[in-house]
Amino acid sequence: MRICYRFLALVRDHRWGGTTLISLYISIVSGIVLALHYDHTEAFYSLTTIELIVPYGAFWRSLHYFSSQFFFLAMLAHLAAVLWKQSADMNRSSWVRLCLSVPCGLLLLFTGYVLRGDATGEAAGMIAEHICLSIPLLGSILNDLLFDLSASGVRKVYAHHVIGLVVLGGITVWPHLRRYRAAAHNHLPLVLITLILGTVLHAPIEPSRFGLLFIAGPWFFLGLQELLRFLPAFVAGVLIPFAPLLALCTLPQQGRVKHLFLVFLALWLCAYAWFSWLCLQRI
Repeated sequence: MRICYRFLALVRDHRWGGTTLISLYISIVSGIVLALHYDHTEAFYSLTTIELIVPYGAFWRSLHYFSSQFFFLAMLAHLAAVLWKQSADMNRSSWVRLCLSVPCGLLLLFTGYVLRGDATGEAAGMIAEHICLSIPLLGSILNDLLFDLSASGVRKVYAHHVIGLVVLGGITVWPHLRRYRAAAHNHLPLVLITLILGTVLHAPIEPSRFGLLFIAGPWFFLGLQELLRFLPAFVAGVLIPFAPLLALCTLPQQGRVKHLFLVFLALWLCAYAWFSWLCLQRI
């Protein structure tokens, strides 16, 4: 029990904010290298060409993939540590702005999967488009703005991935970044691990497989994918995912109500993890 407590304390006190920033910087640099050679009109062919022809193309793609995964996971860990230590001493508008960085980070990760143009990316894109169209009144407008895959391919998704979401994410965290800094030499283990993974492991890409009846989306999409089997698209894809975001944005600063909000967030995460596990069983 004492070892477990020390481990949890170590996780709580880790500098997750710096880890998030360093992972983001690596992701941006490697993403710029890939963007110089990426062609959104032939997404899948473009990525395979990058890996085969561009010098160290496979390394840059793997580096971008793993650093992006680390960025999102570290951002969630940073948020969890802040809630655990109750160290969020900011006004409501600043807190809401920071909370909105979470969906920006998630959409950046998600659009990266769609831009692969493989079986997983195509399936994830079609599901996202279906969810958008299920939104009453604004569904078609949002889909035309965000995805429009059936008519425009991944052109709009690519624009959002390299420009739109980066700008929005920067706006949400800019006041925070002005107060805090992160240096790579303070996070050398993370940098080395990311470089090693980018060298020895291949970033996943999955060509279409005829006769395949079930395609699992990105790991963070699995719970939503399973929920869509039981609930309408608007409920499973909009209301349920936005519930924890709304709870975060309106989280009371103290008192019993805050405790109830945190319990709700924990239960939501447990339920989503369970649905993700159910989805994995179908693979």
